[in-house]
Amino acid sequence: MADEDDWGAQIEECEKNIEEKLKVKDEEEKVNDEKKASEVTNQATNGHQAKTNGATEEEWEDEKEPPPEEQSLINKHLHSRVIQSKHEVEVVQKNPNSPLYSVKAFAELHLHPDLLTGITKMGFNKPSKIQETALPMLLADPPSNMIAQSQSGTGKTAAFLLTMLTRVDAAFPFPQALCLSPTFELARQTGQVLETLGADLIKSSGLKIKYAIRGESVPKGHKLQEHILIGTPGTVLHWILRHKCFDPQKLKVFVFDEADVMISQQGHLDQSLRIKNMLGDRCQLLLFSATYEAAVMEFAQKAVKDPVIIRLRREEESLENIIQRYVKCGGKGEQAISDAKYSVLANMYGSLTIGQCMVFCHTRNAVQALSEKMAKDGHAVAILSGALEIEQRISVLDRFRKGKEKLLICTNVAARGIDIESLTMVVNYDIPVDMFKAPDFDTYLHRIGRTGRFGKKGYAINLVADNKDERMVKQIEEHFQREIKILDTEDLEQLKLLEAGE
Repeated sequence: MADEDDWGAQIEECEKNIEEKLKVKDEEEKVNDEKKASEVTNQATNGHQAKTNGATEEEWEDEKEPPPEEQSLINKHLHSRVIQSKHEVEVVQKNPNSPLYSVKAFAELHLHPDLLTGITKMGFNKPSKIQETALPMLLADPPSNMIAQSQSGTGKTAAFLLTMLTRVDAAFPFPQALCLSPTFELARQTGQVLETLGADLIKSSGLKIKYAIRGESVPKGHKLQEHILIGTPGTVLHWILRHKCFDPQKLKVFVFDEADVMISQQGHLDQSLRIKNMLGDRCQLLLFSATYEAAVMEFAQKAVKDPVIIRLRREEESLENIIQRYVKCGGKGEQAISDAKYSVLANMYGSLTIGQCMVFCHTRNAVQALSEKMAKDGHAVAILSGALEIEQRISVLDRFRKGKEKLLICTNVAARGIDIESLTMVVNYDIPVDMFKAPDFDTYLHRIGRTGRFGKKGYAINLVADNKDERMVKQIEEHFQREIKILDTEDLEQLKLLEAGE
């Protein structure tokens, strides 16, 4: 027994280590970045010492995008309602001549009435693009294995949860569906969606759900009677091999969620494959991922036999729907420039009809100072920087998404992957630069790519403090081959033309 307990403790420790691995990795990257910066500086022959606009190295950590685990968790919170993408769905089948079926209404799927009620309560009016094609195949008999790839917010979570809720039979008291997530937090989030979507079915049928995650335990000799398991790979593997509390051969559905995140953690990948190899031949295997990377597909081909592959092309950051402008905010001295920038922002924010706006600053100190000034002048603002924990960031973004604050002042921690449909304007309060003050084209693209999403019009305004800033705007213009015109925010006629998209 002691041996078994030791093994269980090791699994739990492994789960903790995997979830904390990225923090260690970030520290290592920080040291490497500092080392590289030092080497480049020492090798410089012109005696120029790189500066970072007054930012400390700690503040420059804000420039890094969140790790994939955090981004997945944030996106699950942000996309409680499905984004209606205009992209077409690609389908690859073993038999290319097999007819494809799609649905335009959930009622066409012949779901349990309680599930239809749950769908309505969650605010899903009609199937999303990927659901239209995926759900008929997911729910068909005989079951089809599937690899589905689409960005967060396109409805893939609801698709596999509806499949799990439909396949299980509450009359049989043992696990029949299993969903694996890479972290404790992601598993809890998926489970919460499942509990909401299936609330009426759970109440009417006696359907039970169990979390197989860190902190949950199973009594000695106990056989699970819950019908659906939501868990992390290490805990699930421990329960199967040591506790033998359920038979994986009896599972009807196995879901491998957030595969793009999972495969980056070798321990999770190995554990998941071991679990998959214990399943019965008739178990429906479903793999869901947000990326198209080769590594994800390579894993999928090993894990899933004869799958239907469904892809909804990811909407990449694009400049097509974004009107770009720059505004001169001249002045002698730091304070004069700061006052000029603030005056431009306040005037523009008061003159234009803006849904929601993100303002990007270099550092968390600048974010704090600007937010305090805006709040003092009566603006409802939120702030987001690397100084906040993941739970705090989620809370801030959730409030912003719901429109409780119209203005989000942030560092580059919010530059990638955050899609909010009502966001109409991005302001580069500070032009994005690297550690050596060169224009950072990649960060610029990702920053302004927060607006102009899903075919909607967006605006990107760059505040220019001096000739050097203006030269950088010209470099950005040349790099992307997109004109960035000057804007006079004191000219109401120009502001009207901007608002009209001219």
